[in-house]
Amino acid sequence: MSETKKTALILVDVINSFFDPGQPNYYKGVEDVLPAIRQLRAAAKTSGAITVHAVERHRPGFDDFEWRKLPVHHIDGAFDADFFGEFAPEGDNETIVWKRRFSAFFATDLALFLTEQKVERVVICGVKTNVCIRATAQDAFANGFEPVVPREATNSNRPHLAEASLEDIHRYMGQVVSVDEAIGMLS
Repeated sequence: MSETKKTALILVDVINSFFDPGQPNYYKGVEDVLPAIRQLRAAAKTSGAITVHAVERHRPGFDDFEWRKLPVHHIDGAFDADFFGEFAPEGDNETIVWKRRFSAFFATDLALFLTEQKVERVVICGVKTNVCIRATAQDAFANGFEPVVPREATNSNRPHLAEASLEDIHRYMGQVVSVDEAIGMLS
């Protein structure tokens, strides 16, 4: 049993770009995280915990610094930027945060929003462990939130980097737990 802390769920980039097999960011095995993410979302819905859909989106027709390193992607209104399957926000306890970099906290109002809601801990799931999950966990910690990453609810096409990232998150920033432990924190 975990100590009682107001906890929010952050779904990172559960969008077509990563989960639709026809998209360039899709990788074999990414769908393995979906059952755990569904369980976490259902637990948050049942308990009334806040669910934040942190999705990478960029403005159409405008330059973006990311294009210096990555191809143009996730333009607002494009198929790759849309929510995957049943993962569009629904209900009163769900909201969206647009992110233009890897972290759901960098240059967004996520920290302000969570602080206003008196959230102390965030359960972070989605893709990819070594990029957006790690950046979000690090910035959650930097902003004074306890980051929790359920092992079964994230992965990467670079498993060795995913494992190293989970080790660093657990050692230096927060916790890496089972999906069942994370559900307990959301309940």
